[in-house]
Amino acid sequence: MATFHLSIPIAEDEIRALHVGDTVYLSGVMTTGRDAAHKYLIDNFIRTTATPDSELGLYKELQSVLGEGVIYHCGPVVRQDESGRWEFVAAGPTTSIREEPYEADVIAHFGLRGVIGKGGMGEQTLRACQEHGAVYFHAVGGAASLIADAVKEVETVYKKDEFGVPEAFWVIRVEDFPVIVTMDAHGQSIHDQVEVASKEVLGRLIGQ
Repeated sequence: MATFHLSIPIAEDEIRALHVGDTVYLSGVMTTGRDAAHKYLIDNFIRTTATPDSELGLYKELQSVLGEGVIYHCGPVVRQDESGRWEFVAAGPTTSIREEPYEADVIAHFGLRGVIGKGGMGEQTLRACQEHGAVYFHAVGGAASLIADAVKEVETVYKKDEFGVPEAFWVIRVEDFPVIVTMDAHGQSIHDQVEVASKEVLGRLIGQ
């Protein structure tokens, strides 16, 4: 297990150098995105024959953020200061498995390098991480205010009025955002190991 400081956008070789258990501090620009955001990406840009003209501008903006970038499964608590600028008050991770039907396609289409959340993801996402050079980062649950301190600026927000604050794309600049690699580009998943170990313990308990 090692510690890395990575800047976003992240090169593929930097991602493939990571292994489960590594601690990473991320700096750069990334975006939040939960259920509504993922469904929007799938319906408008990935599993479609033609992107609506009205969405082409945003598509280019999201390509620039997501390409070799990071998406954070987070529904932040935000506020506006007197000048109208947005600030993150709390930025804890949300459960990632809800995005399992979408994430592999999002990784492949946009060239994502990292997904941040809690609880891990499934086989489709793990396979996409191997094929495309991406990892799953676990953010510490219950430390929403602490994580928000790593968010230095809200650069912009997309789809806030349509999706609501928790589901919008919040494009943020972070410095030394702390995460742990729990699914890597080598097919390893700590979440799988925990599940196997849990089943073994359960089996022993039932057998007693």
